Amino acid sequence: MAPDESDLGAADMMGTATISTSIAEMLCGYSIEVNPNEPKVVDTALARLRPGTEVFLIWIPGANPMDLVEPAARLRRAGLIPVPHVGARHIQSAPQLEQLAARLVGDAGVDRVLVIGGDRAKPAGPYDCSLAVMQTGIFQKSGIVRMAIAGFPEGNPGISEIALNEALHSKLLFARSAGLELSIVTQFCFEAKPIVEWLRRIRAGGIDLPIRIGLAGPAGLITLARYAVRCGVGNSLRVLTEKPLFAKLLVEKGPEPIIRGIASAAEAGNATHMPFDIAGLHFFVFGGFHKTVEWINAACGQ
Repeated sequence: MAPDESDLGAADMMGTATISTSIAEMLCGYSIEVNPNEPKVVDTALARLRPGTEVFLIWIPGANPMDLVEPAARLRRAGLIPVPHVGARHIQSAPQLEQLAARLVGDAGVDRVLVIGGDRAKPAGPYDCSLAVMQTGIFQKSGIVRMAIAGFPEGNPGISEIALNEALHSKLLFARSAGLELSIVTQFCFEAKPIVEWLRRIRAGGIDLPIRIGLAGPAGLITLARYAVRCGVGNSLRVLTEKPLFAKLLVEKGPEPIIRGIASAAEAGNATHMPFDIAGLHFFVFGGFHKTVEWINAACGQ
């Protein structure tokens, strides 16, 4: 069974060295998000992050997608790896997508993107899902063959579980046929159980893609709840409201209890230091970029 609150409590009783090593190993090679329309945050990323860190640039609905280009170029020049979000339902036309791809590659040296559906009821243009963008071949023609897609351990309130599974397999089949290097970045959760169950389910279903597990960086309870509502993470929202002791633990320790829960669930028979052979952890910075990086460095003993 996946760990619950009592399992996490037991993890607190483990030796400090064992826990620190486990967390440090899982944090190795983490990725993180920044808002490209916040220059001070981009400046902080340039100053604080190690070269080679993947930095995801979010696309705010209604923002000009070309605003991604200049921050991506700055990150690339600093030795970081920019990963722009491309929201399918935000794209207005094929020419706009072509221009975006050309500028990301030509002006910013981008070699990978995260293609998502986009939080919009009605598409702004011809693309209603991430697969539709992938199938245009526009990014491939520009030289981008590394693409990440979203994963949803707790499901998506606007899409049925069956449809999500079908879409995931369709993207995997297309990626294999088109020679794409596909990976998954998951939506955040506030407990380990749905993440572990989802990982077991998709691994058993033959999905062997690299996966980054999304986690919310340290933040206050109200902030975490607000983003849970905005992002449709209903089950995790219930954890915050129905398990006050665990919610308090998340606020005090950040995502550490979740990381421990994932690691302990895959401990037996794990062939690598990364449980379920995941590629790493990905951080949403709801409590602030600086605060998240400080937490990561402290957890790694830096």
